[in-house]
Amino acid sequence: MEDYLHQYGVLVLYSLLAIAVPVGMLLLSYFATFLKIRPSVPSEVKSAAYESGLPPFGPKPVMFNFRYYYYAILFVVFDVETVLVFPWAVKYGVMTKQFGLIAMFAMFVFLFVATVPFIYAWRKGDLEWIYNKD
Repeated sequence: MEDYLHQYGVLVLYSLLAIAVPVGMLLLSYFATFLKIRPSVPSEVKSAAYESGLPPFGPKPVMFNFRYYYYAILFVVFDVETVLVFPWAVKYGVMTKQFGLIAMFAMFVFLFVATVPFIYAWRKGDLEWIYNKD
């Protein structure tokens, strides 16, 4: 029981440290400005909107190209797939008598489910950046 509580103590200590570091940095920055160590010279140019390396062209925001979302979602799917497949391959790469073909079949099901959206988007033509209007 004591070891169990010790593990939670480490978790609480880590959480407090994870909160204290960013808050400490913000407070240090504020006090540096307050003590005139770090200059603060606000201007109209510094407060202007600036996104993706381009200044805004008009008063309303420009529509974001939706094709970026396709690539972002597919990246997340395959990133999660890689994060899950690599530890599995290290742990169960050599098929043991305990798990046998069941573990391999489960991984093939997972890979199939993760690959279907990519094939669907590819066949639909959504991964083409420039559409051919034939």
